[in-house]
Amino acid sequence: MRTFIIHMAGDRKRAPNVRQLLDRLPEAEIVDAVRGADVLAAGGVETRPGDLHAPGYPFALSGGEVGCFLSHRACWQRIVEEGLDHALIVEDDLSPISPEWEAALQLARAHAGRDSYIRLPAKPREIPVAMVAKKGPALLFLPRVIGLQTVAQIVGQDAARRLLAASETIDRPVDSFVQMHWVTGQRVHTVRPSGVRELTEELGGSTIQKRPAGSRALREIRRAIYRARIRARPQRP
Repeated sequence: MRTFIIHMAGDRKRAPNVRQLLDRLPEAEIVDAVRGADVLAAGGVETRPGDLHAPGYPFALSGGEVGCFLSHRACWQRIVEEGLDHALIVEDDLSPISPEWEAALQLARAHAGRDSYIRLPAKPREIPVAMVAKKGPALLFLPRVIGLQTVAQIVGQDAARRLLAASETIDRPVDSFVQMHWVTGQRVHTVRPSGVRELTEELGGSTIQKRPAGSRALREIRRAIYRARIRARPQRP
């Protein structure tokens, strides 16, 4: 199985971790992260202000979020163009923790195929609606509501095609987009425990731009309403 590590060229703080990932992950290579601000300035991507899909996304996209989305799209495109059955896509702040990581990856690989999108999340917040398989402590399941963050996932070729077709125009961050199975037509599974830790703060913080200053209370209200609307569209067995 191939591994694509999304990494911004010239990021010295994350480079040592990327070197470890190249040594540790199966058939790993770097995929250059996209600078979203540059693409936006050049008019190289079509975006919408959160109104392309329902429920509407309540926050403006930052350049960093656009770049993150386009970086994942580049990996999906590689899977399709190179005819890969499936591949592991990770971000450069991933820190695999043994032995949980090895068990989770082995379970995910055993059940991965062209149709798969299997998350290995850093935060175990998802509630199972259907169990698929178990190996040791690792559980593969269909979550009721798909979690956020895209630090590590196995994506199949047919899944990549669906995601590409549904994201020619971008109106929200990539993890929020992946949640919308009713838009993408893509079922998403999760492995827990995943053995995944994020080193975001240790490596200098998020590469996604911070939100502009504003009313924190208003933002939290909008976030809560949006999440409630997402929960109202669960995955079903």
